[in-house]
Amino acid sequence: MGANLNKGKKGAIADINVTPLVDVMLVLLVIFMITAPLMLNGINLELPKTKEVNPMNLTTKQVVLSLTLSGELFLGKDKVLDSELIDLVKERFKEAGSEILYLRADYTIKYGAVAKLVSFLKSAGVINIALVTEIEDKK
Repeated sequence: MGANLNKGKKGAIADINVTPLVDVMLVLLVIFMITAPLMLNGINLELPKTKEVNPMNLTTKQVVLSLTLSGELFLGKDKVLDSELIDLVKERFKEAGSEILYLRADYTIKYGAVAKLVSFLKSAGVINIALVTEIEDKK
């Protein structure tokens, strides 16, 4: 494919063939363009790393936030408004001596509602959120 510019001269051609280099670089560029968005995660949660679910007994000392199907919020057994939620959560953290919020949500709530609540809490500085679930019956 290359032209022999050494007319009449014998010896090695010192030109570098850059075509394979360009091909490899384009393939790497495409791979990084595809994988880069997958490495970003909007909501970071600490998930348990056990094969079995450890039973957790929620007590009144822990900060438990419940989201009902109708969108009502309960902190412990007290109904709270969205506007006062963050202040009350931070007060309960001081009382409990822990900064873990246990979030309970109705099973039939849309995923978007729970994601919005978690995003709202994280933007206000509540970073340790544990999702509470029930153990499924073995059939």
